[in-house]
Amino acid sequence: MGPVPHVNPNLRRAPVQQRSADRLARILDSCAGLLDETGYEQLTTRAVAERAEVPIGSVYRFFSNKRALVDALALRNLDTYADRITARLADLPAADWRAAIDAVLDEYLAMKRSVPGFALVDFGPPLPADAADDANRRLADRLAVLLAGHLGRRPDEGLYRAILVSVEAADALLQLAFRTEPSGDAAIVAETRTLVRSYLAQTLD
Repeated sequence: MGPVPHVNPNLRRAPVQQRSADRLARILDSCAGLLDETGYEQLTTRAVAERAEVPIGSVYRFFSNKRALVDALALRNLDTYADRITARLADLPAADWRAAIDAVLDEYLAMKRSVPGFALVDFGPPLPADAADDANRRLADRLAVLLAGHLGRRPDEGLYRAILVSVEAADALLQLAFRTEPSGDAAIVAETRTLVRSYLAQTLD
């Protein structure tokens, strides 16, 4: 059962007791599993409630609609991703930014291949059309802070812009890599790593 995000604007009511927090985590876990099975369009709050073995009212106690539920899952994914990167960065020398970028890419690929629902909903809902942009900005915000802290520099506008461009580029290329190959086309993943490293060198070297 995955952790519940610390701050989640999608929640109608934040859980106070552990029992309520466990129920919320079970709802999010069920949502993730169903996304892999049915996709976003066919996902329903009733199906999530049935999978989580909770009354439908428990879902609506926390979420106003399906989109809020899926966005909460995306925020949980982002929290999990940030925690995994933080753990990886703790074992890397601060001066080696290339190893840090590799860790960022490696953890994303690992989650893409193994975390339920992540292939469809990583850091933002698949709809509407601007959702990917919102998700990428959300991700760039978090990565800029994490990388700046690790590298011992301020998360200034230049760093944020470089991270955002890298996120947008990597997102497009990794979508291509996973479009026809479930585990990701290794050659395209390698090209993505080369492109991001080369671009960031002008900011981080």
